[in-house]
Amino acid sequence: MNEKLASALEVTAQTNPGVVRSHNEDSVATREAVGLVVLADGMGGYNAGEVASGMATTLLASELERAFSERSPSQVGAGGTAFAHTALAQEIARANGAIYQAARSQPQYAGMGTTLVTAVFHNNSLTVGHLGDSRLYRLRNGEFETITRDHSLLQEQIDAGLINKEQARLSQNKNLVTKALGVDPEVEPSIQTLPVQVGDIYLLCSDGLNDMVEDEEIGMTLGMLAANLPLCASQLIELANDNGGRDNVSVILVKIKGDFAEETGFWARVQAFFASWFK
Repeated sequence: MNEKLASALEVTAQTNPGVVRSHNEDSVATREAVGLVVLADGMGGYNAGEVASGMATTLLASELERAFSERSPSQVGAGGTAFAHTALAQEIARANGAIYQAARSQPQYAGMGTTLVTAVFHNNSLTVGHLGDSRLYRLRNGEFETITRDHSLLQEQIDAGLINKEQARLSQNKNLVTKALGVDPEVEPSIQTLPVQVGDIYLLCSDGLNDMVEDEEIGMTLGMLAANLPLCASQLIELANDNGGRDNVSVILVKIKGDFAEETGFWARVQAFFASWFK
């Protein structure tokens, strides 16, 4: 375990079926020891979405945890961003292939897929990969903003100037995604790395939250309940359900409590050598 990283992050995750649906096709996973969080919102026939999202979170959590646990000294520090990008791209591709093959080989899972947002915190940075309309938000110094950009028909219409954000909020086509995990043989996720600051709070969520609760209210809730992340997560889910709860709703919250810069000098290499020797 990276004790410095573990002490610098506070993580909480919750998922709920919502008010309308009888089962939950969302899935979440956290691996605090390597600063990893994963959230997926499944889609497909009865139970198939649940299978797709469960496969996504299980495969990505286990494989990315292994990859980040076994990094060499050259793959941290200045080289950490390139490693994180490559690791996320490779493991997302593998998970995509596994879900795609399962959907093709088992008729009950035909057409299944899942949105995805996964983030890894490393060296005072955050690398996030996403597909579909599950989102990553950030609250920093009172400013709440969306970090990811939806892969959706609605977002494409906004980008093309065909509709404005108010019209988008009222649209009936909110759930038409243009990218998802497991639907096609290959997929290209959006991956980016951003610096983090002490005091930041990051929110990963399925669209069951932001379809039911306005961004402004989500940001206000984060600001008011920043000192109690489990309560904050519960309150966000309650808000979504109070507003109709038409979909499953999942949230992961990550608070940056301290510095987690990675050591890459001589002593770090010596420690890595002895750690591998006595493994």
